[in-house]
Amino acid sequence: MIGKIIGAVAGAQASKYSRNLGGPGGAMIGALAVPVLRRMNWTTLALVAAGGYMVNKLNEKGSARK
Repeated sequence: MIGKIIGAVAGAQASKYSRNLGGPGGAMIGALAVPVLRRMNWTTLALVAAGGYMVNKLNEKGSARK
């Protein structure tokens, strides 16, 4: 329960930096992410983190060209 609350707060704060999400949407995603992440094994979690890092770097590279 506390993990979902912390996830919701983190999601609401992270949504401030996104143009596509509002505060409530970020809170819902943050609250739902906690149980999903708990069920993942460490290899899947590492692959998801590496994929997110790669997408972020490609996005920054594309922004730098413009």
